[in-house]
Amino acid sequence: MAQQPHTPEPPVWDPSHQGTGSAPRSAGPRSAGSDWASGGTVFAGVLMLVNGLLAVLQGIAAIAEDDVYARLGDYVYEVSLTGWGWILVILGVVVAATGAGILQGAAWARAAGILLASLSLIAQFLFLPYAPLWSMIMIAIDFFVIWALATHHPKASPRT
Repeated sequence: MAQQPHTPEPPVWDPSHQGTGSAPRSAGPRSAGSDWASGGTVFAGVLMLVNGLLAVLQGIAAIAEDDVYARLGDYVYEVSLTGWGWILVILGVVVAATGAGILQGAAWARAAGILLASLSLIAQFLFLPYAPLWSMIMIAIDFFVIWALATHHPKASPRT
């Protein structure tokens, strides 16, 4: 018996299969860019949660006047190291709470996240002389968080 060549046919999506396959992607309102931004929003929430906790630790080290930070002479935006510590602790707690809200999908958390990431970006700019490399990394992360939260447009859901 001779074997006949078998050409596999692509699977056909049929709504009667009740969830056994996925619907074909259409060029509707969601695009690949919004999918990427959606993943970026989750990542931004994680970054905010972790950065908030790190800011609290950074602030505690500054309050304790540990030798972690360099002593500066004259600086235009001079604030005592203890003052910077309290700013970082308070901002860190609020940023961590907002990051948790973003991960839970809270509607208020996106706007608050953009505001807090902006404040964090400014605070890190002012903190540049004390920890330049860390501040530059944090500025880049804050920029990403602002972008991810500003470009993500979630689908309307009953949970707000």
